[in-house]
Amino acid sequence: MKELLRTNDPTIIAFATALLRGEDIDCFEMDVHMSVLEGSIGIMPRRLMVADRDAFQARAILRENDIELPER
Repeated sequence: MKELLRTNDPTIIAFATALLRGEDIDCFEMDVHMSVLEGSIGIMPRRLMVADRDAFQARAILRENDIELPER
């Protein structure tokens, strides 16, 4: 699995997930339940992951929709 993005903003994760699923790319959100450990204040970023085979296409889709991705 490859990490596409890491953010504290749940709206970006939701938007990116919707875009990818709309293109039939499976994605997985990691660290969702970490807020329980931090007291639900949103310090711990969530990560959006995709399969290795889908990483190139997924990055292109997110960039086309103005979602900033870390340089790899």
